[in-house]
Amino acid sequence: MRPSPAPETSGWRSARGEPSLAGMFGSVETAKQGSFWRKLLAFLGPGYLVAVGYMDPGNWATSLAGGSSFGYTLLSVALLSNAMAIVLQSLCTRLGVGAGRDLAQACRDSFPRWVSLPLWLSAEIAITATDLAEVIGTAIGLNLLFHIPLEIGVLITAADVFLILALQAFGFRWIEAFVVAMLGVIAACFAVQIALADPDWGAVIRGFAPTTDLLANPQMLYLALGILGATVMPHNLYLHSGLVQTRRYGESVGEKREAIRFATIDSSIALCLALVINASILILAAATFHRAGKTDVAELDQAHSFLAPLLGSTLAPTLFGVALLCCGLNSTITATLSGQIVMEGFLNLRIAPWLRRMVTRMIAIVPAVVVTIWAGEKATGQLLILSQVVLSLQLPFAVVPLVMFTASRAKMGPFVAPRWLTALATVTAVVIIALNAKLVWDYFGG
Repeated sequence: MRPSPAPETSGWRSARGEPSLAGMFGSVETAKQGSFWRKLLAFLGPGYLVAVGYMDPGNWATSLAGGSSFGYTLLSVALLSNAMAIVLQSLCTRLGVGAGRDLAQACRDSFPRWVSLPLWLSAEIAITATDLAEVIGTAIGLNLLFHIPLEIGVLITAADVFLILALQAFGFRWIEAFVVAMLGVIAACFAVQIALADPDWGAVIRGFAPTTDLLANPQMLYLALGILGATVMPHNLYLHSGLVQTRRYGESVGEKREAIRFATIDSSIALCLALVINASILILAAATFHRAGKTDVAELDQAHSFLAPLLGSTLAPTLFGVALLCCGLNSTITATLSGQIVMEGFLNLRIAPWLRRMVTRMIAIVPAVVVTIWAGEKATGQLLILSQVVLSLQLPFAVVPLVMFTASRAKMGPFVAPRWLTALATVTAVVIIALNAKLVWDYFGG
């Protein structure tokens, strides 16, 4: 059941139309009465789907490369990226609940077509880069656990559309439950591996402090941007602003304010879990590969083969493969939903979810198959890292509109972001754009 439309603010060019993910819109009941915890429980879920994008297989490659090359140094980047993510995702909840629009719909309702269409194309490039990482990561997971050749594993990933369709048939809460269960498995796998690795916890704590080496070392900056691209992901901004509308929270100002509050708590908790897992990947790489002098580990299969002799346990590689496969399956779900939100929001075009999923996946499978066959398995890790840098370069095209919309009282009415939050988000956007500009300068400057 869809709630009645709210009065429109004057800042939008058109009235609010049909929502994205129409079958799931307002489908989850919330508690109108009761304790704080009972109300919060009804809102827990979308944040964990968003958190999945912060620990996808592409992030593994960048974190493994960063940890093996520079030890614990890039933990500061993971922490900074997570702080940026919490700020930006809080704006997504504000836009989705307060304006009743996801980010794609907001762009369509605010910008002329000559602006909104390039933004749509940028979002599609980001989703394709995300899907490319998932294809490769899932294929590697299948290879590590079941010895399925990568070329075959890449093709098998096309069948994951049936997982999405099966979960959607049971309702949105089942999708959330599946994702949370997979996140639990991933966290447990890394907890065991970290215990086996026995890292230097003093060095870990120091690694969270920022360093000027980041700007002086182009290779470190490249990996840092990869981590940033793998952490603050463009498609997550579209995804979250749509997913918060799956809750039936009412249309009064008070009900919406409460919904924004609980949805923000949900995403902040989930992103803290994402930071723990992201940091665990980097810590594991630093405590095993960097400590052993293996400073060039960027391939997931490399990491898998090195873990057993370095940790003295055959359990560690198996746990690594299980966690990787769970990451790939989880990321599949969020990429499907974000792709649907982007297409429906920007173009007002609705096609069957399975068809949308197959088109996106086929676009991602082609380069994965070509690279695997042409350059061999060793090139997949570099392709994963490149996909994350592509994501980082797409970030400004999603971040800047998000900050603009939520800072506008004409568009947001009583739900406009407070000035301190807009200031933090603006600083975040400036940092992202400045780091990207330096990356491009260093690249073309040799």
